[in-house]
Amino acid sequence: MEVLSGKHQKQKNNMVQIKIYGLREHLEPIKLKLSDVIHSCVIDALQYPSDKRAHRFFPLERDDFFYPSERTERYTILELSMIEGRSVEAKKQLIRLLFERVQLIGISAQDLEITIFETPKHNWGFRGLPGDEHQLNYKIEV
Repeated sequence: MEVLSGKHQKQKNNMVQIKIYGLREHLEPIKLKLSDVIHSCVIDALQYPSDKRAHRFFPLERDDFFYPSERTERYTILELSMIEGRSVEAKKQLIRLLFERVQLIGISAQDLEITIFETPKHNWGFRGLPGDEHQLNYKIEV
């Protein structure tokens, strides 16, 4: 179900927001491909609408990014913020797909770290209202 604004325009929600951290020299050349891979995993694991994507890249200089010695310069961190409600199995499937698919663009499972942060709907705010006062046009409970 879509929510209409005061001007009766269709509005859409992005209830999975993703931050991607890594070395600038590594992230810049693969940014679009990595975004596509991440988005495909979110769609497949969380039954997320394909037209919703909220990815923010944080390319860091070497002086600003310290990482474990057993990782390479391709070390990449994904932080996913989402409204709570997805099943443990759906989130595990998302993690599995991410580890599998990033290898296709040169990031090993050893070089990927993923954290999922979940918050209640009422802790989100968008289009002038708390999240629990909106009706979403897709399921969260998957």
